[in-house]
Amino acid sequence: MVKKGFLLVGHGSKKPYNKQLIESTAAIISGKEDGYIVKSAFMENSSPTIQEMLDEFKKEEIDTLIVVPLFLARGIHIDKDIPGILGLEEGGHKGTFTTDAGDVPLVFAQPIGDNPMLADLMIESANLALDNYL
Repeated sequence: MVKKGFLLVGHGSKKPYNKQLIESTAAIISGKEDGYIVKSAFMENSSPTIQEMLDEFKKEEIDTLIVVPLFLARGIHIDKDIPGILGLEEGGHKGTFTTDAGDVPLVFAQPIGDNPMLADLMIESANLALDNYL
């Protein structure tokens, strides 16, 4: 069965816990969704880079590549930098990715944004803080 490529992109940091968060989130996604080949990459300050993982995906048997930023909001990386690395126009979200087997659709997802699930996570975080620190 041919799967979809799923590249989870984090900002990156010189601190190791940022990389650990992105990699553990990618592992969780992989465990929940068997229709994806999941890899993680970073915009800057961490490795592997987005380009390095794109090179890895070229070798995979995928029918689509979706690049998903684990970013809260749009900014220069979402609007310009990552589309540029992906070969998309500025602000673009759809293109073509060339694998060793041929061209497949490429989709660049939106950042998390004002998703209600984010509010739920913040409420959970507040409640845990109250439970642990009061």
